[in-house]
Amino acid sequence: MDVVAMHIANGIVNAPVSAMFAVLAVIALAVCVMRGRADLDDRLAPMAGLVAAFIFAVQMLNYPVLPGVSGHVLGGALAAILVGPWIGALCVSTVLFIQALFADGGLTALGLNITNMALLGTAVGYLLVAGLLRVLPKTPGGLAVTAFVASIVSVVVASQGFVLEYWLGGTTQLPLPAVSATMAGVHTLIGIGEGLIAATTVVTVARVRPDLVYALRRFRAAPAAATAVTAASAGGAA
Repeated sequence: MDVVAMHIANGIVNAPVSAMFAVLAVIALAVCVMRGRADLDDRLAPMAGLVAAFIFAVQMLNYPVLPGVSGHVLGGALAAILVGPWIGALCVSTVLFIQALFADGGLTALGLNITNMALLGTAVGYLLVAGLLRVLPKTPGGLAVTAFVASIVSVVVASQGFVLEYWLGGTTQLPLPAVSATMAGVHTLIGIGEGLIAATTVVTVARVRPDLVYALRRFRAAPAAATAVTAASAGGAA
């Protein structure tokens, strides 16, 4: 059952591949720190702490998916919606680091877990959010659909990140198609659960304090800025 759990334990992927992804994770997180500084303000800094604490708490709650198999929220799409992709990846990485210290995911596999859940999951989630919020209404309903879809897809893609790592350096003799199919099937169900949690959470925040939702600020500002530029150009032409 270890290959079904999203957290990778020590020894499932060999040392060279684990080290390679650890280096990749460090480089990617350094980029997140540099890019995230531009986003940090009086609203985003405390929100980031709350998001990390919330993800840590909900990841502690495992729920049954199949007989003998349990899953938990990953949080990448949720973090991307609330605090953006750069800070979101850092929030999830912080949670994974703390969990690894308590043997929830191996320390030698930390780079693998960060790559899948913090980097890949958050990036895919944010790309979907960016696309969906350009076509869906920026209303609580549109935000709920966006969070739900982005969560499902990001969780499944993150699970396939493990499949790639297992293909590169898996230490057990399990057929790759079976691993991929099992991971995709189970994490689709996990993604549905995560989507419901993410949709409920972001809609609740958006109804009370829409200014605290990064995705709404980011994608509401773009049309306004474009309108301002168009108006300025028209005025200059007149």
